[in-house]
Amino acid sequence: MGKTAIGVRLADKFNGEIISADSRQVYKGLDIGSGKDLADYTYNGKQIPYHIIDVCDLNREYNLFDFQEDFYKAFSDISNRGHLPICVGGTGMYVDSILHHYDMIPFVEKPGEREELEKKSDKELEEILTAEKEKLHNTSEFGDRERLIKSILINRFNISEECRIAREKIRASRPQIEPLVIGTTLDRTLVRERIAKRLNDRMEEGLIEEVENLHAHKNENGAEWPRLEALGLEYRFVSDYLQGKYKSKEEMKDLLQIAIGQFAKRQETWFRCMEKKGIQIHWLPQAMDVEERFQAACKIVELNIAR
Repeated sequence: MGKTAIGVRLADKFNGEIISADSRQVYKGLDIGSGKDLADYTYNGKQIPYHIIDVCDLNREYNLFDFQEDFYKAFSDISNRGHLPICVGGTGMYVDSILHHYDMIPFVEKPGEREELEKKSDKELEEILTAEKEKLHNTSEFGDRERLIKSILINRFNISEECRIAREKIRASRPQIEPLVIGTTLDRTLVRERIAKRLNDRMEEGLIEEVENLHAHKNENGAEWPRLEALGLEYRFVSDYLQGKYKSKEEMKDLLQIAIGQFAKRQETWFRCMEKKGIQIHWLPQAMDVEERFQAACKIVELNIAR
């Protein structure tokens, strides 16, 4: 809790710029429900530069590959200007993809390969996948012909010479990053209190009206219900409410609050698992005051710079 506030203060103190690692704040129009809070980027009377926010329309699916490309571009740009890149956000997969250097290679089908596979029976496809995939962790593709074909094609691409060359090029083009990871969390009771307050604030700011407006303008920069429901808890629950799937606004709000709490717990578990995979996270003291946690973060940064 308070990630953006602490990140902005750090950027102000250390001549930095924010790179957002939030999978929903990339979308234009998702303002209240995503907690974009752009006013937070103005601090000490000046605008703190931010990146990877409002970069994609709702009619396009922004994915992990897009994030990596945008992140490395922003990181290089900020560093080349002599500023400090500060990545802020809670989308664990996005953060992990940078810390563990995911090799995101665009998948390309070879001409004619799919056509050859489509001539095979399901059993033959299963045998091909089992024989060609070195470690078949599960057989969830079995029984779904399209998934079988796609899995074979992707596996063949991943072990191809073209993929190896593309992977080497991507690795060579990446900026050198020596990450310092700082984590912030609060006592469970305080987390629940913050979630309740923030949800109340978002409702008062017009969360329901935001979702209603996005659906009403689905042919412009809005979206149909299924698309909105896929954009996170707030948009899913409010979309269901607007479609009459809850008895009342109060019921929707209560269930949404519980769901956000469960998500926050899973989110923290994700980052704890990152530690088990070798990432050192400097956890800030569980003090409720943002200023206290900011001062603790400053000390961590200063110690790292001094080394």
